[in-house]
Amino acid sequence: MRKWFVPIAAALLSGALSAADIGGVRVDDKASLGGQELVLNGAGVRRKVVFNVYVASLYLPQKAADLAGVLAKGPRRIRLDMLRTLSADALIEALDDGLEANNSAGEMAAIKPAAAELAAIMKTFGQVREKDVVTLDYYDGATHAGLNGAVRGAVAGEAFNQALTRIWLGDKPVQADLKKSLLGG
Repeated sequence: MRKWFVPIAAALLSGALSAADIGGVRVDDKASLGGQELVLNGAGVRRKVVFNVYVASLYLPQKAADLAGVLAKGPRRIRLDMLRTLSADALIEALDDGLEANNSAGEMAAIKPAAAELAAIMKTFGQVREKDVVTLDYYDGATHAGLNGAVRGAVAGEAFNQALTRIWLGDKPVQADLKKSLLGG
């Protein structure tokens, strides 16, 4: 019996070490994107007032401790595991607010068409429900927006993806402790 205990315990322990439970969501330590393996850079819970809204996780080819390091890495994934139901309009409004808070007027003017494209893609989501997964994947020069594993559309441009990433990691992030968590802190 003892000869079976060690391999089984090791397998269970390795599974425990390969994923974390954050806000009741299992966050894997790796993801595959565009044929490349990514590692979990960090994850945390987005709260608004007293409500937990989603668990955000950031995946990169190699870990990075600041925005410049994140933007220098590609491909990358921002994953949002929903903890409550939101309308597509509420999700779009939150993204627009985050874009405006973290990008200059000139940057906003340059990415306005791309932001409108992403909004149109997100409209196709309808409601995002508790336990749905929204992904914002950057590879092949475009941001691929997905819902529950299905890509719904892509928005071309590195500048747009950098602006989008600043929602969580910019100077005025959507939530300061979430930024710290996403950067591995």
